[in-house]
Amino acid sequence: MARNIQSLERAAAMLRLLAGGERRLGLSDIASALGLAKGTAHGILRTLQQEGFVEQDDASGRYQLGAELLRLGTTYLDVHELRARALVWTDDLARASGESVHLGVLHQQGVLIVHHVFRPDDSRQVLEIGAMQPLHSTALGKVLSAYDPVAHSEALETERRSFTDRTVCDAKAFEQILDITRARGYAADVEETWEGVASVAAPVHDRRRMPVGAVGITGAVERVCPDGELRPELIAAVRDCARAVSRDLGAGRF
Repeated sequence: MARNIQSLERAAAMLRLLAGGERRLGLSDIASALGLAKGTAHGILRTLQQEGFVEQDDASGRYQLGAELLRLGTTYLDVHELRARALVWTDDLARASGESVHLGVLHQQGVLIVHHVFRPDDSRQVLEIGAMQPLHSTALGKVLSAYDPVAHSEALETERRSFTDRTVCDAKAFEQILDITRARGYAADVEETWEGVASVAAPVHDRRRMPVGAVGITGAVERVCPDGELRPELIAAVRDCARAVSRDLGAGRF
């Protein structure tokens, strides 16, 4: 059995200690409560402070939980609320479109798939929850890049790989695609990431009207673009789904 890393266990215990009881604790209090030498406790606190997980009050020298923990916790809650609110609507979208549905969020300079509804047929499919997709070539990624300033910056700052001869890698051309995405309210990927595969996605907003994710369908080009153009009813279905999830998140009408 693998052994636990002692320093991480101590750091976790320290965070739990700061999360309960008094709002702020001094170095001696923390070391005593955890049975640590002051030097050891101070070293762990200093590392946690550098990472933003702990803050030190300048006047008293006491420690409290930092803003980074709040950000991580909010992200966790946002993603789980997003997925919970989207369950019914994404199931409906899969049935209406006949295609697989993906719900994605920005994560580590890419799109993290947090929910996946299989195409409603008997074909063999692989669950893609937890998979990562690129920002610059996928429909989900383009939507996030168009509406989320952080995603936009990351898409421009990271390498834009060419996956097929249709992938748009040039920064200026990519910006034009984002302008079009914002103007029409959805993004498309027609064989830009995978040969023979097309997708359509639209943005999901929260109660603050901030973009928190994207929802889209993915299927074979011959079904999604039978005449070389995206089927209008699929675009409408995706946009309706995104608006419905946004309303459930408190965004109101878009």
